[in-house]
Parts: sequence; C-alpha cells; structure tokens
Amino acid sequence: MNWTDIYRSRVTTAAEAVGDIQSGHRVWIHPGCCTPKPLVDAMVGQADRLRDVEVVHILTLAAAPYVDPGMEASFRHTALFTGGNVRAAVNAGRADFVPIHLHEVSELILSGIMPVDVCLIQLSPPDEHGFCSYGAGVDATKTAVEQASVVIAMVNQKMPRTLGDSFVHISKLTHIVEADEPLLELPMAGEISEVSRKIGEHIASLIPDGATLQMGIGEIPDAVLLFLGDKKHLGVHTEMFSDGLVDLFEAGVVTNEQKTLHRGKIVASFVIGTKRAFDFVDNNPFMEFHPNEYVNDPFVVARNDKMVAINSAISIDLTGQVCADSIGTSIYSGFGGQVDFIRGATRSKGGKPIIALPSTAKGGTISRLVDTLLPGSGVVTTRADVNYVVTEFGIADLWGRSLRERARQLIAIAHPDFREELERAARERNLL
Repeated sequence: MNWTDIYRSRVTTAAEAVGDIQSGHRVWIHPGCCTPKPLVDAMVGQADRLRDVEVVHILTLAAAPYVDPGMEASFRHTALFTGGNVRAAVNAGRADFVPIHLHEVSELILSGIMPVDVCLIQLSPPDEHGFCSYGAGVDATKTAVEQASVVIAMVNQKMPRTLGDSFVHISKLTHIVEADEPLLELPMAGEISEVSRKIGEHIASLIPDGATLQMGIGEIPDAVLLFLGDKKHLGVHTEMFSDGLVDLFEAGVVTNEQKTLHRGKIVASFVIGTKRAFDFVDNNPFMEFHPNEYVNDPFVVARNDKMVAINSAISIDLTGQVCADSIGTSIYSGFGGQVDFIRGATRSKGGKPIIALPSTAKGGTISRLVDTLLPGSGVVTTRADVNYVVTEFGIADLWGRSLRERARQLIAIAHPDFREELERAARERNLL
C-alpha cells in the first residue's frame, strides 16, 4: 500500500478511534494550542466503560472534564505542568503533580518511568510524502508518539505545517480523525499596565544588540517587546513562540543573523498564541521547531552567545530563592522551562538570566519580595542560580552577592510601602 491508501484505511470517527483506549492505559494529550478537544471529549464520553485511565499532559488550553468530581473511578490526571483547567483538581487531591524540568519530560517517557500507551494528538495534513507536522507543538509529544502503541490523530486542515524536527509519517498513526476547525488560541495581554511597562523598560535595558531571547507569554513579556524597537539583530531560541515575536520579526528587530547556534533561524518548541502566530510559522523557513529535550537543554541553550532568558515568579525571598510553581502549599503551575533557560543563559557567553515580577500582588496589599517564602512554597530557581531580578522599581544583580548584599538590593526594588517592614525583618535575621 502507498501512503494515501494507508491514510484512507485509517480514517474513522472520534468515538470509534478512542475505543482503543482501555482501562489501565496511560494516555498522553497533545498540550497547548494543539489540544485535540474532540478526541478528549470522545474519550470522556466513554468514561462508563473505563477504569483507572491515567491522563498525562503538560499545559492544555481546553477544558479538562476528566478531572471533574465524579470522574475519579474512570480517570486520574498526572500534571507535568499545572494549568488553570486542572489546578483545583490537583490541590483537591483528585489529580497528581510531577515537579520536572521541561527538557526532562521526554526522558521520563523513554526511561520507562512513565511509558505511554495511547496518544491523542493534533497534526497538519500530510505532505506529498505522507508526513504530517506536529504543527504548533512538538514539545514532548514527538517522543510520546514514538513510544506509544496507539496513536489517535486529529488531522486538521487548519493546523500549520511547521519545519524542523517536527514530522511523523502517517504509517505511525493508528487512527485518523479528520477536522477543519480553528486551533485553540491564547491572545496577548490586552492593555499593558504602567507597572508592566516599567518592568519591560528595565528588562530591555539589559538586552544588548545581537542577543538571543527566550521569553514566555503574558503582560511582562509583551511589555518588553514595546522597548526593543531600537535593538539590532536579535535572535530567538525559546520554548514558546507567541504573537509578539511576529511583531519583532516583521519590524526587522529579530533577524537571527548574529546567533551562534542555528544562525538565521528562530528556534522554538511550541506556539502559544493566535491565528497570527499560526499563520506566521506555517511552512516558514525562518522557523525551526524541535522537541523540548533539545530546545530546553541547558547545554544547548548555552551555545547561544548573549542568551537572555526572561522568566517570572510568584515571590522571591530576601536571599534570592524563587518560588514560581506554588502559593504556599497550593500548586499553581510548574517548573516548565524556567531553570532550563536560567542555567543555560548563565553558562552562555555574555548571557543574562532574568527573573521579572511586579513588586506587589492583590492590588498592592501584598509584597512579592518577602522576608521568607510562605510555608510549603516550592523553590523552583535556587538562590545560587539567580542573577538578575527586575521589578518596576529597578534591577537587582544577585550573582556572586552575599546574603547581606542580596537583601539590600532586593529591598531597594521592593515597593516603597514594604521596604521598612522588609528591612526590619532582615535586621532581625542578622541579614543587615
């Protein structure tokens, strides 16, 4: 059979395709904008016949009905990054959370610690050779597909064809469900606050011409983009590609011409954005998509000279410990690629790892720079890994600084309403 015959023989409905999911299976769901919602809904629709199915994924954008109360007998979710759709279930004990660096997720699958039985994925239509692209998300899904015994693919006419290490042949697909529907989207921040603008301006002052950038999505990364218009020959090596980077490329600010790794190419692992980003990456030779075990590997990241990594935090204590995945004992998100890129940028020639956050939360009533982290808080980035910390009040450079020096610098960029309190606490601890 040629590939077109194989393709036609495997086309079926979502309900029939998920019939291959059996009790006790571990099911991987394609994360981000690639989440194949019709396949997920079809699986949950057969909950009555299923028991002890483990559902594994990173951040997904669609609803997660498999974590709803009453689903416990049929499904148990394991979060490799806790998104808003599963956060309540994780903290209620109906789902589990695995702290893990993003570049290590594929090894978790390959090692046999978390083998995958079934993959629910979304792909681009096949090319003339029978290869589908993982489109807006290579992430760790490529590894999961290569290891799974059953691969159920939603082949979507609207999925972009992304280039790089981003392809799977249709012969690997067990079932094909055809679709022609928009991808899930996550737009850029709307109006950018004055606080975020000041943070963005401070961060931009740290970015030299010829730097290679990693940044996520959200109001602060969007604010940074506002202040990069006069930069020259920036490059991009990032886990997440979003709409704002399209603006920089089209403005001629991102050229990738001075990158020391994959010169001339934007390197990414997945897209979180809107149709604008999907259209940009579609069949675009300026883009290369690779799995997270490559893009996020700190040793690979470090091969980019002048690597600038911009990441966020929930809170930071006066010694520089960064909490980014929890609020006290409540899990909020995950490790993601923060430490991957912080350590990679640290080892980069001329690199700058940056943690950025507003100085306060809850309308200015709580300081995010604190004497000590809340009991139960997780430390994602250790104080030995922290270099630059940025708030709207300035920049603290903590690398190689003593605890005393760190406390002084962090108090200086805290909100003025909390500086006296922080200084008093630091003195009581003999930090000052």
